[in-house]
Amino acid sequence: MKPFNSRRNFLALGGTTLGAAILRPIDANARELGAPRSGYSDRSKYETAERYFTGSTPATGSGRTPLQDLHGIITPSSLHFERHHSGIPDIDPAHHELTIHGLVDKPLVFTMRDLYRLPSVSRIHFIECAGNSGREHEGRPGETAQKSHGLLSCSEWTGVPLKVLLDQVGVRPSASWIVAEGADASRLNRSIPMSKALDDVLVAYAQNGEALRPSQGYPLRLFVPGWEGNVSIKWLGRMQLTSEPYMTRDEAAFYTDLMPSGKARRFTFVMEAKSVITRPSGGQRLDGQGFYEISGLAWSGRGRITRVEVSTDAGRTWREAELQGPVVPKASTRFCLPWHWQGEETTIQSRCTDETGYVQPTRDALLAVRGKNASDHYNGIKLWYVHRDGAISHG
Repeated sequence: MKPFNSRRNFLALGGTTLGAAILRPIDANARELGAPRSGYSDRSKYETAERYFTGSTPATGSGRTPLQDLHGIITPSSLHFERHHSGIPDIDPAHHELTIHGLVDKPLVFTMRDLYRLPSVSRIHFIECAGNSGREHEGRPGETAQKSHGLLSCSEWTGVPLKVLLDQVGVRPSASWIVAEGADASRLNRSIPMSKALDDVLVAYAQNGEALRPSQGYPLRLFVPGWEGNVSIKWLGRMQLTSEPYMTRDEAAFYTDLMPSGKARRFTFVMEAKSVITRPSGGQRLDGQGFYEISGLAWSGRGRITRVEVSTDAGRTWREAELQGPVVPKASTRFCLPWHWQGEETTIQSRCTDETGYVQPTRDALLAVRGKNASDHYNGIKLWYVHRDGAISHG
């Protein structure tokens, strides 16, 4: 039998039956009056996807998105990954303010009511922790897509372009950086180049059509598309315009990349092109020989994903996957490929290319340049091992 090279060909296969048509009696529960309406809907009790948490205390650490359980490209707000340095503050939006000062013509304090009055935009973007897949870099592969790549999520973000606020205060010619600071107990702060601030940065107050969740920075956060998640300051309370980066703790002692030479790269903001197969993936099992749709996510901090290739024979050959729309710059892109599994042991893997021509590297190629000491910005190809019994494990 010839392999199927497209999803259309697979769907056109009328002779393959994956389920039998059986006339069944109506479920008795369908005759009973259902549950009443509610002010805020819950998910079905039969759905159990949830975040996986790591960290030394309840107030610090991270919660990872269950990528293997999701569909499409939008992450439900309730399953968006979390990363906290001092817990989640309880902030009353009626009393929250954003101060912009420093090298400006007119320092201003914005209330939330002020921000709601300004022109807003909505954009779909991914956000990824710089440490996502750090275990892979260290040679300790994550057993599931959630554990290996779960510090990634994609949402529709709504807010005021930072450029609008900077126009309000007046940027002095000597201002080339912005230091953004959160209102949580850690006062996490990061320096951001003015060129990026004037490009596509948002001051966001909504996510996926509703107000930000407290764990995502309610009532206000900075959102810096395509860059490491740490610079998208949550609970945003202050921005100071400066002539140089402030070399804060989280850009001097942390979030740097130690190279084999002993020197460290700093301000490596951009998250490079990366992909992962989410179905089938670690912890899942194939039900038997036959046809399956391989599906996964690809993303790049430099723009659109233009191509995803999938190998089902341990990297010997590659086939181009279908990119499901929408394909949005600096957002997750869903890819899929029909596959006929004949019961053989193999590995499956994906590699992506973005609109700059950058191709996702293998782990060996990445380590040849960066060595094994760095723990952030790892984007090597992820392998899943397919066993003869259909079980999937990390490769």
